[in-house]
Amino acid sequence: QVNLVESGGGLVQPGGSLRLSCAASGTTWGINAMGWYRQAPGKQRELVANIISSGRTNYADSVKGRFTISRDNAKNMVYLQMNSLKPEDTAVYYCNAIEVVVAPGEYWGQGTQVTVSS
Repeated sequence: QVNLVESGGGLVQPGGSLRLSCAASGTTWGINAMGWYRQAPGKQRELVANIISSGRTNYADSVKGRFTISRDNAKNMVYLQMNSLKPEDTAVYYCNAIEVVVAPGEYWGQGTQVTVSS
């Protein structure tokens, strides 16, 4: 089992920045990929960025050049640095992890709200 807890969300003005953090606990040694997803009201949850154990990253086209995902395996943490935020970035952001050893599956955090508004 993997437990994920997000933090760092809040209210920010357009053009501002936020840094989201996700702390993983449990069978973290079995995680081979982590990522960030977001869901706005009335919309499906969508991938924002992910990172695999090799360090390879992927980003949604809408956030390329503005967001950066990083992972600290020693601390069992994943981060999302969000710059040049736009109102359309407003959503609940969820941390995601894929565990492949003890209890294989996809795990999710509870989400953290990001609101971009003047």
